[in-house]
Amino acid sequence: MTEEFISEWDKKRYIPKPGEPTLPPQLSELADKSADDVIKELNRLPFFMTELDETDGDGGENTNLEALKSLAYDGEPDEIATNFKNQGNDCYKVKQYKTAVDYYTRGLEMDCGVDSIDSALYLNRAACNLELKNYRKCIEDCKSVLLIDEKNVKACYRSGKAFFYVERYEEAKQIFQYGLTMDADNKSIKDAYQEVIDLEEKIAAAKLKKQRDEEEKQLKKVLLVNAMKLRHIEMIKSARPIELLEDAKIRLEDPMDHESQLIFPSMILYPTTDEFDYIAEISELSTPTDILQIVLDRPKEWFEDPKHENFTLKKLQCYMETVSGGLVKVGKNVAVNNALMSDKPKAPLFDNALRLYVIPKSDSEEWLSKWNKDVALAKRQILK
Repeated sequence: MTEEFISEWDKKRYIPKPGEPTLPPQLSELADKSADDVIKELNRLPFFMTELDETDGDGGENTNLEALKSLAYDGEPDEIATNFKNQGNDCYKVKQYKTAVDYYTRGLEMDCGVDSIDSALYLNRAACNLELKNYRKCIEDCKSVLLIDEKNVKACYRSGKAFFYVERYEEAKQIFQYGLTMDADNKSIKDAYQEVIDLEEKIAAAKLKKQRDEEEKQLKKVLLVNAMKLRHIEMIKSARPIELLEDAKIRLEDPMDHESQLIFPSMILYPTTDEFDYIAEISELSTPTDILQIVLDRPKEWFEDPKHENFTLKKLQCYMETVSGGLVKVGKNVAVNNALMSDKPKAPLFDNALRLYVIPKSDSEEWLSKWNKDVALAKRQILK
């Protein structure tokens, strides 16, 4: 052979690398086959298997695999069931819970008729299901244990934990209490039982707080409604209030006292300059002067603008819109609730907020002459 041919041949032959298996005697005839072919044959031997090969390579039965399978079922039913239990225990120790469940299930399928073995298989499978969060399966397995051995404390503990995790607290307490009748000093059960008691108390306290909060909330609503009625304050609601008023709220300064001051937002409109201001909260006892002092607290440059030259406290007049669509002039030193509480003329709140029109005296006559009651009412109809 040429060196080039030998090199290509060596690439195909199976030559074990450090740590890889050498060829067993029954595969010595494959020494000159490629690595892929050899690995394929190795996988058919139980010791080297990385995956199950159900055939003999020609579509027939893999006798080695069948022999391996038969070993698992070699012996009396109780011996086979015990073997599966031991294999399950080995898997449980390394936290291979799903595989362990499979072994315990196979052991139970043997129906060996030995209570101690069946009880252990159910109990151990319950432990796996508890770890896997298969709580209802855990409960069923523990029930099966207790039907066999009614004094099995571990079954009480595991089923109680499973009941706890599915929020069936009363059943959890009952099974824990039953377990404690057999082992009053069992720390695991005592701790688990106390955990249920503590959680129930926490839930009950939260439920009571929620109920009290709801009752208080309803009481505050009633007091607020009564406060509005006692003051004869009316409200006009828009179907689509402006964004600033979408979440506007009226409240009592002391929510539990209907005689305390009403607090609400205020929209300050300047029709002659097409501008507005918004104050998140004012008192019903606030006067227009109080409100103007807040909104006129501006930089000097703002007043130097020609359109604001008359925006001083002395040169401004204030108006509120009435229920009938007209206007009422409000004194700058009189609390706004005077207009809100007056029956004639009646000035309402709009969308839970005070609406105050602010006009320079020099422009008030012209602005008033242009005010149209029907237009004002029509706008309300459109908004509804």
